[in-house]
Amino acid sequence: MKTFVLRAALVCAFALPLASWAQAPAWPAKPVTLVVGSAAGGSNDTFARAIGKKLSEALGQPVVVDNKPAGGGVLANAYVAKAPPDGYNLVVLSSTFTTGAAIRNNLQYDAIKSFKPVAMLGKGPLLVTVPNESPYKTIGDLVAAAKSSPGKLNYGTSGAGSINHFATELFADAAGIKMTHVPYKGMGPATNDLLGGQIQLLVASAPSVLGQVKGGRVRALAVTSANRSPVAPELPSLEQSGYKGSAAELWWGVLAPAGTPQPVVDRLNAEINKIILSAEMKEFFLKEGAEPAAMKPAEFEAFIAAEIERWKQVAKAADIKPE
Repeated sequence: MKTFVLRAALVCAFALPLASWAQAPAWPAKPVTLVVGSAAGGSNDTFARAIGKKLSEALGQPVVVDNKPAGGGVLANAYVAKAPPDGYNLVVLSSTFTTGAAIRNNLQYDAIKSFKPVAMLGKGPLLVTVPNESPYKTIGDLVAAAKSSPGKLNYGTSGAGSINHFATELFADAAGIKMTHVPYKGMGPATNDLLGGQIQLLVASAPSVLGQVKGGRVRALAVTSANRSPVAPELPSLEQSGYKGSAAELWWGVLAPAGTPQPVVDRLNAEINKIILSAEMKEFFLKEGAEPAAMKPAEFEAFIAAEIERWKQVAKAADIKPE
């Protein structure tokens, strides 16, 4: 009798969550919020608004973008990590999520355990650039100069621990060179000092520097993607130029709180993949310096875990620490 009662209790315990989910209103029954950890106008915000508009049409519910720019994205991530896992609060973030997780131990969330990856949105290369007046015409010229005078060349970044900091150190390690890091408070000041000659190298996102390249003020030598990119098809990749292991890309994606029901995640993934692979969105992504990168949730989850481990290794080798 006791065994029967115990079994019945266990069946009820496991059945309750399923029953609650089955009795809940069909998802989505109300507006969905895309939380963005940056101000309006940044790449995360731009992608969130473009995807949100199309997703609203697909779901038949409003999709609202909620900007929470404080804390470099950390507060927005923490907000969604602690939100109810019901599919109504999602976060749109970028590669900074993984570089930050690789070097910061004081985050208000666990980058792996606190989230359920929903969909990758896109990927884009960084551009290896020098001032237009620079004597370095090719990536080989730059590497030769750096090898002849270790530490003499200065490279700028948007801050210690940023994706361009990691990407530059990855390139330096692959090329066997030493350069001096000059961190800035954003890409604007770094680009200004590149133009002024205070730094000799800047590995920057396409949106932040492509205008200067097309205007003839900055010379691009290569892209950091594994192969040539449609963002700048005329440029070789660092990998193709012989610097193996140097590939690094910006990426953007959508995460949900851990515990979000799999049917909701699968529906979101299917709708988002359909959106980003449309001809209209492919053109939009290219203008923003990226390509659509459709992944299944499990693939995206594995990708994030691998990125964090990779950047941890780079951080240790290059002694990269948060500001």
